Amino acid sequence: MAWVVLVISGLLETAWAAALHSSQGFTRLWPSVIFGVTLALSMAGLAFALRTIPLGTGYAVWVSIGVVGTALIGMFVLGEGFSVPKALCLLAIVAGVVGLKVLH
Repeated sequence: MAWVVLVISGLLETAWAAALHSSQGFTRLWPSVIFGVTLALSMAGLAFALRTIPLGTGYAVWVSIGVVGTALIGMFVLGEGFSVPKALCLLAIVAGVVGLKVLH
């Protein structure tokens, strides 16, 4: 259960990062509200998951889901551009986190 909550929390991290961008410096109401709600839920889920998952592994998984998800939104939704080197870097992040889980 903790791993499911952790993955959902990582996806919520991606959501709050996207909402933060859309809020335009907290000048737009609904993206700002979405930011606050998804941030709180993401942190609460992380806190719950860390009850049973070791800190280093849990935090690395949570952050990496947020980093990869946010980068993909930037590339494919916000037009920041996709490239093979970017994709390889994201794969390296995923490989590192999988390594942490496997070696745990």
